[in-house]
Amino acid sequence: MTKFSDLALDPRVLQAVAEAGYETPTPIQAQAIPHALAGRDVLGIAQTGTGKTASFTLPMITLLGQGRAKARMPRSLVLAPTRELAAQVAENFDVYAKYTKLTKALLIGGVSFGEQDKLIDRGVDVLIATPGRLLDHHERGKLLLTGVQIMVVDEADRMLDMGFIPDIERIFSLTPFTRQTFFYSATMAPEIERITNTFLSGAVKVEVARQATTSLTIEQKLIQFTPSRKDKSFAEKRAVLRALIRAEGETCTNAIIFCNRKMDVDVVSKSLKQHGFNASPIHGDLDQSVRTKTLDGFRDGSVHLLVASDVAARGLDIPAVSHVFNFDAPSHPEDYVHRIGRTGRAGRLGKAYTIAVPSDDKYINAIEALVKQPIPRGEVPEGALEGASDQPERAREERSSSSRSRGGRGPRERGAREDKPVVAAAAVAEVEAAVEAPVAAEPAARPERTERPRREDRADDRRPEGRVSEPRSSESRGEHRHEHRTEGRSEGRAEGRGEGRNDNRHEPRRDDRRGDGRGDERRDYRGGRDNGERVVGMGDHMPDFLMRSFAISTITADEPEDAPATGTEG
Repeated sequence: MTKFSDLALDPRVLQAVAEAGYETPTPIQAQAIPHALAGRDVLGIAQTGTGKTASFTLPMITLLGQGRAKARMPRSLVLAPTRELAAQVAENFDVYAKYTKLTKALLIGGVSFGEQDKLIDRGVDVLIATPGRLLDHHERGKLLLTGVQIMVVDEADRMLDMGFIPDIERIFSLTPFTRQTFFYSATMAPEIERITNTFLSGAVKVEVARQATTSLTIEQKLIQFTPSRKDKSFAEKRAVLRALIRAEGETCTNAIIFCNRKMDVDVVSKSLKQHGFNASPIHGDLDQSVRTKTLDGFRDGSVHLLVASDVAARGLDIPAVSHVFNFDAPSHPEDYVHRIGRTGRAGRLGKAYTIAVPSDDKYINAIEALVKQPIPRGEVPEGALEGASDQPERAREERSSSSRSRGGRGPRERGAREDKPVVAAAAVAEVEAAVEAPVAAEPAARPERTERPRREDRADDRRPEGRVSEPRSSESRGEHRHEHRTEGRSEGRAEGRGEGRNDNRHEPRRDDRRGDGRGDERRDYRGGRDNGERVVGMGDHMPDFLMRSFAISTITADEPEDAPATGTEG
């Protein structure tokens, strides 16, 4: 049997590996490390949890043992799809390179650029980064990749799923052609194969297991059920999940629960907490500090259930995970392999449950076609679907149903609609009272409610009987506006606005628009015209020019000498 001491690694590396408790390499480590030390490109294909990270970190530390890094020019580069995987690779370097003088830097999002710039400026031997943050530093002129001797792409299939392939191609173009490349993936999609053919030269393919196979140390179960109603599917799935966790009892020391959507991660985590479980969420929308704290809590046991999106499906090395629950069947069959690979690691036994409803049948068929074996079926725990809905949701539904009226509106909505005419009537009464109040030094008492005139009454007040309204000249319009401005200043801003609303220049348009009488009915409702009071027009201060004949073009004896002519010249 091959041991690490047989792999020609640096003695300092062997000492660190021994202190970490490892003596025998995994199959992919035993096959890949000799080719890597020989300076060849390596294409590694293996299922998750087989020790791929150590298969490239150990030879990298040995190869970089001689030499010194230059400022802003790292000697090696490791690309990872997620922050958590990049941080985990950095931890592996800390463990295995502790007896060497190699320096490293971690470039991930959610961390200050300034701190990362300081590390790069000193010069680093190993640069571990996510593609986006790496390109950010390069575009800012803070990083050069022309000194990269070894380049590693980890979890390449995940890079493809996350849309990083164009970034990977660009990063490859920024590195020297003479670099040594390690390319690792759990599956081999056609796009991944195209990239390896383009950027790897004479690569040695190391495949220790058939692509996309699941570990034999994982006991799998598929829990299928039909919801009582389509709108209760989500709540009943949560009830089944809680029943499965309770049924496992003390054997479920900790577990990762995977959801397809970030918003479902939050809902499921909150639901578990409300039912007495120790659960915390983790997904890409959380701050990096929160994600790191949650993962640390899960590792040290302070967090029992980790509810996660697929950000936690790749690269998380937590050896003691006893259970994995797929709350949602993954839409990509490869994700199933990665999800359940979080348990049953390093020779331990693990269990993986997948909850599915009839609409998930197409995903289950794709998964079984990929792994080339059926997933064993399991039964829904007895009594799991009794009272499936969460208590807070039932209370919310009861409140919602009790507030609905026969017409479909609750009292709050109905009251809001009924209050609008009352508020509008009060506002109209205030404005009309201000308009009809006479000019005085002291403001008059506000009437309780002033009646708004009908359209036809206002038109009669503005136009003398027996006369046909003629177009006014520009001078007449100016006089009309001047009188309103003068009165508005004496009566206050509210009165000026009220005068403007009664300007007869806008009335014909309003009459045309509401010629069906609906406007009159609304005025009857607001003001109430059945009280027998006389309808008032513009008030006692009606401008004199409205009573004049526009046909007169000369000044009469009754008018003052400085009165302007009302007719048109010529």
